[in-house]
Amino acid sequence: MKKVLIITYYWPPSGGAGVQRWLKFSKYLPLQGWQPVIYTPSNPEAPVDDPSLQKDIHPDTIVVKRPIWEPYSWYKRFLGLKGERINAGFISESNKPKTKEKISVWIRGNFFIPDARRFWIGPSARFLRKYLHQHPVELIVTTGPPHSMHLIGLALKKQLDIPWVADFRDPWSEIDFYEQLSLTKFADRKHKKLEKKVLTAADRVIAVGEIRARDLEAIAERPVDVITNGYDESDFFTGRVTPDSKFSIIHVGALNRDRNHLAFWQALESLVDQEPGFASDLEVRLIGKNDISVDTHIASCGLEKYVFKDAYVPHDQIPHVLQAAFLLYLPINNTPKPNSIIPGKIFEYLASGRPVLGTGPVAGDAAAILRRTGSGTMIDFNDQEGIRKALLTFYKQFRKGERKSSAAPASYSRENLTRDLATLFDTVKEKG
Repeated sequence: MKKVLIITYYWPPSGGAGVQRWLKFSKYLPLQGWQPVIYTPSNPEAPVDDPSLQKDIHPDTIVVKRPIWEPYSWYKRFLGLKGERINAGFISESNKPKTKEKISVWIRGNFFIPDARRFWIGPSARFLRKYLHQHPVELIVTTGPPHSMHLIGLALKKQLDIPWVADFRDPWSEIDFYEQLSLTKFADRKHKKLEKKVLTAADRVIAVGEIRARDLEAIAERPVDVITNGYDESDFFTGRVTPDSKFSIIHVGALNRDRNHLAFWQALESLVDQEPGFASDLEVRLIGKNDISVDTHIASCGLEKYVFKDAYVPHDQIPHVLQAAFLLYLPINNTPKPNSIIPGKIFEYLASGRPVLGTGPVAGDAAAILRRTGSGTMIDFNDQEGIRKALLTFYKQFRKGERKSSAAPASYSRENLTRDLATLFDTVKEKG
């Protein structure tokens, strides 16, 4: 079997969205003649742990773990955090003064380039150079963020004659929170210089959506392949699911400030106040970490008794939650370039067969997926009346007992996407 070295920061038992893409690819790669060799930290700073994901590690997968040093102990002491996990995506869970947080973000953006995992680049490159001499592979893959993983690939590319594929799960200088890093001109230039080096040196570059691919092509001045995220059919129950008795609206994943749209909560408030029966039927469930602004908006709209929160639910339980819901909520980050954002959860939403209400750019990639699959609708971030009308339409279906379902497109199944990935691998290997 051909071997591919996959350099990833996120790997079980770490949980969260960053793990899913390459865990699922590695699960199905052996069926396509590729044996995954995972290189990952033994002591990562993961936002959550999810042991349920370990069942997806294929028995043929080789996992190589090495310790990593990260400056998070200093960061936690500076912010007064005791034993707490670091939240991803700029989520603030309190209204405490943010001066120290702003200072730490400035230091992160300007001194830890490209990110806090930069101290793993040199040790990993030295270890892997020796490891690969003893355990040859046909291909190297790096996946980021964190984009330090790509710099390990860049170092190996300079030292070894092994083809390299760089996978951008999220952008680098185009990522939604880039402007929040308060970068100096020097740091901005350094981020973009390293980004271009990776994009031009890799044998192939992969993005997760069409708009993101075009953005990377503009930087790299070369073609970029698109392989989206997807859903794993084996995660979903094919038998009869007992539907929620309430008009349940489910959101899965972190709900940060940029993804928290006041118009959505105001639309719910309007229906609670004005639509007969809506208040007694409504149940909103938020699964994941929430920014403090979420609590503020819920309270200001008088919705506290209708909203239930779970900080984390193991991934193996999520499909059943989605399938039992009446409506799935998909908010897109309201940032300068939102059109390229495709939350990974959208594909599991599709697989559940439940309708999706999105709030975000109506001309974006996520909206296009909803239209193309007939699985839901996207309403503009600030269109409170449009959101209200959409919610009312779904509610009337609920009252009539109409649970409309849509079939998940086979093109987004993890197994089929891995087949596309293996074809790309074979092409890169042949060109050598």
